[in-house]
Amino acid sequence: MADLNVEVVDIRKFAGSGNLKALADLRFGEALIVKGFSVMQGKRGVFVSMPRRVSKDGKWFDMLTPTSEVFKGEIEEKVLEAYDREVDGVES
Repeated sequence: MADLNVEVVDIRKFAGSGNLKALADLRFGEALIVKGFSVMQGKRGVFVSMPRRVSKDGKWFDMLTPTSEVFKGEIEEKVLEAYDREVDGVES
């Protein structure tokens, strides 16, 4: 797999008791920025949700899908690391 150099360029933490904990924007190499990755609180802890939209019939669908579990894991790792730094108040 080609190295896409995934980097979190922005993360916005949300206060409160809702399931949405943060939104993140990622840069893939020098070619692409994708906005709208969500850090969500689930029953088994926090997880990363891909950018999503709602269709006219009210159903949600992912705007992008990683092509491998390795790539998906890299995205999740980068977003959760940035989220943990934001929660802990540590500058990157």
